[in-house]
Amino acid sequence: MTYEYLRYEVDGPVATIWLNRPEALNAWIDAMGDELAGALTQAENDPTVVGIVLTGEGRGFCAGADMNMLSSLSSGGDGGGIASEAAPPVPRPGDAEAGDDLRGRYTYFMSLTKPVIAAINGAVAGMGIPIALGCDLRFMSTEAVFTTAFAQRGLIAEWGIAWQLNQLCGPANALDLLFSARKVKGEEAARLGLVNRALPPDEVLPAAQAYIADLAAHSSPSSLAVMKRQVYDDLQRGLAASQEVAMRLMLESFGRPDFAEGVASFMERRPPAFPPVPTPAPNMR
Repeated sequence: MTYEYLRYEVDGPVATIWLNRPEALNAWIDAMGDELAGALTQAENDPTVVGIVLTGEGRGFCAGADMNMLSSLSSGGDGGGIASEAAPPVPRPGDAEAGDDLRGRYTYFMSLTKPVIAAINGAVAGMGIPIALGCDLRFMSTEAVFTTAFAQRGLIAEWGIAWQLNQLCGPANALDLLFSARKVKGEEAARLGLVNRALPPDEVLPAAQAYIADLAAHSSPSSLAVMKRQVYDDLQRGLAASQEVAMRLMLESFGRPDFAEGVASFMERRPPAFPPVPTPAPNMR
C-alpha cells in the first residue's frame, strides 16, 4: 500500500509508522486517521510483524488538530468530519468483538493483537494526545513537549482522554494537565506515569524498535496478544473475576504450541522459536 500522509516500513519483526506531515508538525487531519487505520491493518495482518512503533516525521509527533479543521469547526462546520460521531470510512483493524471500550475512534489500538509503542519524538498536543495514549507503551524524548491544550481552545477532554489520564497518573494529575494545559517534558511525563521512558531525542525511536525486536526474540506473540487483552479488560473487572478469567486462559495456553516451545527452549538453553499469532487469534477473553 502507498500512503500520502504516513510512511510505513517493516524491518524484521518491527513495523514502524511515521505520521508524515512534518511541515505542520504532523498536525492531525481526517485522511491521516484513515491511512493510519490502513497501515495498522497491514501490520496486524503481516505474520512477520511482532509489534508496531508509531512516531512522527521531523520535529513533532503530532501537534494537534490541523488549524484549518479547527477554523472550520469554530465557524460552524464539521472540521472535515472530526465533529461527526460516525465511524470513519476505513474499517478499524483489531478484534471487532473486543467491546466498545477498546473499539473507539482513537482507542481501537488497544484491540490489536500486537503491541503498539508510541515513540514520541517531538511535540504532542491536542488531538495528538488520544493517539499517544491509545498506544500500549510510550517512549518520549526528554526534549519533547506534552500539552493537552483543550482548555486553551475552549474545548473539553476529548476522545476519552479524561479516563486515560486518570488511569495513568491519577485524578489530581489528570485535572492539573487538563485545567492548566501546561507543557510537560519527557522526564516529568515519566515521573507522572504518562510515559514509560524518557530518553535523549536520538534514542527514542531506536529504543522503541529495539524493544519490539527483543519481544520477537524472547516472547510468544500469542502470549503477548492474550496478556494485552487481559490488562485492558481487567480495568473493568474485580480481582476475583480477573483470577477466574486468568485460570481459564492459563488452561487454554497449555494446549498451544507456544507452551511446548517455551518449555523446550528453556530446558535446551536455546532461544525460543515461537510461531506468529495464528489466524484467527487465540481466545483472549
